[in-house]
Amino acid sequence: MEEEEFRRLATDYAAAWCSQDPLRVASFYEESASLTINGEPPARGRAAIATEARSFMTAFPDMRVLFDDLEFTDNDIRFHWTLTGTNTGSGGTGRAICISGYESWQMGENGLIANSQGHFDNEDYQRQLNS
Repeated sequence: MEEEEFRRLATDYAAAWCSQDPLRVASFYEESASLTINGEPPARGRAAIATEARSFMTAFPDMRVLFDDLEFTDNDIRFHWTLTGTNTGSGGTGRAICISGYESWQMGENGLIANSQGHFDNEDYQRQLNS
């Protein structure tokens, strides 16, 4: 893929996270892909990735994910993002959050994400949720 195609993919991926459709997020991943967030056990396969996406979408029904930038390194592509939303899902705190982070992508043979390692400041996230 060319850089322009990766930028289009990243734009569409951010829109998928905003869609409240977890299967749409999962469709950006290879069938046997994995998604790891902040070093937690990985979600493996599209169904597990959809479950992970659903958990964020449920917690933040008004969630917006903005595509900030792409960084190309020798080993991966880094999708930088900002997430905003209000934690009004079941058992939510009612607090608004704004966090930034990135996903480190390794791409698969089909031009889809084969492995994603997500990173954000969990302490800041927890502080915003509970302040």
